Amino acid sequence: MLPKPEAALSPNTYAYEAKPLVKPTGFREYDARWLFGSELNLMGVQALGLGIAALVHERGVRADIVVGHDFRSYSASIKLALVAGLMAGGMRVKDIGLALSPMAYYGQFALDCPCVAMVTASHNDNGWTGVKMGLDRPLTFGPAEMSRLKEIVLAGAAPTRPGGGYEFVEGFAETYLDDLARGRSIRRPLKVVAACGNGTAGAFAPGLLSRLGVEVIPLDCELDHTFPRYNPNPEDMEMLHALADAVRANGADVGLGFDGDGDRCGVVDETGGEIFADKIGVMLARDLASLSPNAQFVVDVKSTGLFMTDPELTRLGARTDYWKTGHSYIKSRVKELNALAGFEKSGHFFFNAPVGHGYDDGLLTAIAVLEMLDRNPERSMSDLYGALPRTWGSPTMSPKCADEVKYDVVDKVIARIEAVRSQGGTIADAPIADVVTVNGIRVTLEDGTWGLVRASSNKPELVVVVESPVSEERMRAMFHAMDGILRENPEVGAYNQTI
Repeated sequence: MLPKPEAALSPNTYAYEAKPLVKPTGFREYDARWLFGSELNLMGVQALGLGIAALVHERGVRADIVVGHDFRSYSASIKLALVAGLMAGGMRVKDIGLALSPMAYYGQFALDCPCVAMVTASHNDNGWTGVKMGLDRPLTFGPAEMSRLKEIVLAGAAPTRPGGGYEFVEGFAETYLDDLARGRSIRRPLKVVAACGNGTAGAFAPGLLSRLGVEVIPLDCELDHTFPRYNPNPEDMEMLHALADAVRANGADVGLGFDGDGDRCGVVDETGGEIFADKIGVMLARDLASLSPNAQFVVDVKSTGLFMTDPELTRLGARTDYWKTGHSYIKSRVKELNALAGFEKSGHFFFNAPVGHGYDDGLLTAIAVLEMLDRNPERSMSDLYGALPRTWGSPTMSPKCADEVKYDVVDKVIARIEAVRSQGGTIADAPIADVVTVNGIRVTLEDGTWGLVRASSNKPELVVVVESPVSEERMRAMFHAMDGILRENPEVGAYNQTI
């Protein structure tokens, strides 16, 4: 058993690795994120591995686990410390090496491992690290598992056990890519820009897309953990702008942008039009529902209202459930409802059988977009987008707010809006028609305009999204109204981007 972890190191600590360092706020709702060095050290990572093993044994799950790591300069070291803890806790580890998160999830199926631990901070800035974990494929930890893991690790209560083992799985990336490409080919001649933001997807995405038969123009596919051009985040407008410029410059049919660990995908059309991922979700839902009428879908509360109001989805009998934002939440809901697919505005898309295994995979999302174009040979990406009813929506906007207070701020916003509603008041000069509080608060006005405020699950930030089916002016009015309520709380800082 390791010593009980400390939340911070004393200046008098005689050696940096003398004790495990694990900052409690690193345990998020459905994965873990820390600044490596100031919030987590290697002994802390080892304690985390031992804690994961304890939780697996506590839940009575077979102790086989697949592990992988992203390409950051310190990620391999962190993974090996994690492996040491897992093995000390009696876990049998299958190490797939450098990987995307969906590659590790696929390993649960291909290597017959109930459990997974993927070392990645996704698109977080260099200096961050994290782990995405699961013990019931294709699901990843939710709040219950994360809360229990936090208790075990911080209490130093994880025992060592016999039976641990280690195997490095040679060539697993090829196994994963072969599975994605098997039985798939794009007949329509397409030129595709693949943007990876210098993240881990650069090692895998361009080659896979070429195998499908499309012409690939790589953009920022060289691995560089400093992310020199922009953050590899398909919700980030800087990445979308760079992708749009490359599409126009090369006369491409579509641009596909992948996040840091390859579980998300963003899309730009042939004109350079930047299409938010929730609208791509509506387009893919239309395409899938045409093949499987009466399909069930799951979307997160940040997503467009078109999933409920689109006449084509209604005609095809599609049903949509709005659920909590977060890859673990949507995965779980997709499994619970046996939905055909789940979509998040962030670009996490989840395809159930027969398309996928139920987890989020940016490369599979890219394939789904290309197959949609292949099934519509006379229509461009902008044609398919233009066929959707018009709405005016914001990007995902994230004002700073400390982890320690962000949930309290959201509670205050909920109380404020509920008070307006109970008193028959208005927001943005319109009556309130509906309020959803499954994840933060999504308030819809009588003209269909809506706004969302929730706490980010993996950063010291809030999340704000607004949309209107009426006009851009109504969308902006909704933003100013929601921001005005937020500004009643001095803990809320500046936005990363605004409309």
